[in-house]
Amino acid sequence: MLDESLLDAPEALAESDRRGLLRGAAEAGARVRTAARHAAEAGVGDLKPDGRPRAVLIAGPGAAAICAADLLGTLAGPGSPVIRLAPTGVAPAAGALRWELPGWAGSVDLLLIATPDGTEPGLSLLAEAAYRRGCSVVAVAPAGTPLTEAVDGAHGLFVPMATAPYEHDEEELAASAPGVLWALLTPLLTLLDRTGLLSAPPEAVEKVADRLDHIAERCGPAIATYSNPAKTLAAELADSLPVVWTEGVSAGPAGRRFAAALAELSGRPAVVAELPEALAAHSALLAGPLAASADPDDFFRDRVDEAPALHARVVLLRDRPLGGLTAAPAARDLALSHDTPISELEPEPGGELETLAELIAITDFAAVYLALASGA
Repeated sequence: MLDESLLDAPEALAESDRRGLLRGAAEAGARVRTAARHAAEAGVGDLKPDGRPRAVLIAGPGAAAICAADLLGTLAGPGSPVIRLAPTGVAPAAGALRWELPGWAGSVDLLLIATPDGTEPGLSLLAEAAYRRGCSVVAVAPAGTPLTEAVDGAHGLFVPMATAPYEHDEEELAASAPGVLWALLTPLLTLLDRTGLLSAPPEAVEKVADRLDHIAERCGPAIATYSNPAKTLAAELADSLPVVWTEGVSAGPAGRRFAAALAELSGRPAVVAELPEALAAHSALLAGPLAASADPDDFFRDRVDEAPALHARVVLLRDRPLGGLTAAPAARDLALSHDTPISELEPEPGGELETLAELIAITDFAAVYLALASGA
């Protein structure tokens, strides 16, 4: 159960945050700036690519790599496909995971490796296989790890991951931790900007960092719940099944990222879909046993010793819908017709990267608060 009193107790929140999640969320803007500097020092800005790669292949473990591939694919559009290479193996451990290149991969393709670990033998083997195929290789990982040598041996480009001092004391970083995503994603944005695959010039990256700083001020632990959108969302999701609906190109990856963060950080399940298809996909869910009005048992039965029933709550993440058309009114009508409460988040105006960063930042804070207040 969620301890809502903890949300407005900054010292207690800090004490319960043994994984440094709040600090990672607050430092996201600084992490973007550090990662951009590491990319520049590694020579990303000096690259002179011959043209766009035929395909961009992304490999890495966990939710951060999945989200990075999702975001880059969305931002790049259909020009060059961004394909995530899913690992195989008997366990989600560094030594057990393996990645394979597609049979068609060759000299006109680009392999991106993103990992907060860097000790995975499978990624080192992948870099070597890419070199034999003629693929260009770029990796973002902690400095001094075995992957560094493998990328050097493949004549690739290695960018040291931007880490915080307190993270070195952690045995294993949560792949959904806020700082991990931005540390891995920022150099890849800079690189793909150089290839012409997407637009992420230095000034746009700086605006992303500024927007993340702004959200950290709005959503920090010292800000009371009534004026803190992340704490408010966390409180609203207590004892709820989040039904995340997204609208707008950038909102889709943000919603999928939110669902992954809820699962890994707070142990909460969530379902996610894009509007307008979400209305048909989740209509039966809102009308079924998880509906807010669903309670077939006797109203007067004593429930003091029982766990609260889990009911659906719609979370609507909106960005600019294509062509000005929006399914938001229909989404609200469907939710309210089933007595299902709805939470809405819409970013302030700005560029595509900025609005995407805002949605991710607020939902990251919400997932962290939900984790801390529920003792996850």
